[in-house]
Amino acid sequence: MVVRRSRRARRLYLRVETADANVVLVLPRGVGLNEGLGFARERTAWVAERLAAIPPLVPFADGVALPLLGATATIRHCPEAHGPVQRIGADIVVAGRSEHVARRVRDWLKAEARRELGRRSHAVAARLGRSIDSVRLGDPKSRWGSCSAAGGLSFSWRLILAPPQVIDYVVAHEVAHLAELNHGRRFWRLLRDLIGDTDEPRAWLRVNGAGLLRYG
Repeated sequence: MVVRRSRRARRLYLRVETADANVVLVLPRGVGLNEGLGFARERTAWVAERLAAIPPLVPFADGVALPLLGATATIRHCPEAHGPVQRIGADIVVAGRSEHVARRVRDWLKAEARRELGRRSHAVAARLGRSIDSVRLGDPKSRWGSCSAAGGLSFSWRLILAPPQVIDYVVAHEVAHLAELNHGRRFWRLLRDLIGDTDEPRAWLRVNGAGLLRYG
């Protein structure tokens, strides 16, 4: 269990993080560690139930099916294939030794994410008449994208595992911040002008987003 103190928290609470199965105890100002641990012990059954509900991790290994841009692609380890990684129909064909499969699949997915997110970001920015300073990828656990005041965009590479409309929503969301660096009414109006419906992709991320973190 991880114990965190928070000046902003108004109450003592527990949460179970789906991405890494961490149990987090948050202590607000004025609450001691012993009181917090007692609170956690009283909720042991609740924690066990939440941990049991977390879907298992999915390795990047031969025969594993991955969601990819709204479709399904299956990892196929073919040691003698030309490589290191090729997309052939519905397969992700990985050459070389078996111990390199996971790394090569991850690297390939990141490269695909960089290409897709970069292309879509620049296309949306062009519609706004804005320029992008850079597009970077990371693997954050709590956000799918961000935009800096200098015009730099950052995205989770795991978005490549999401449906295209969800990717477009996250991209448009961050690019819109180039014009509106806030979440006010003008921002949401601009975002709807760019992609239309925002409710469906937001709902998809709320329900399915944490599941993308279990791959690899």
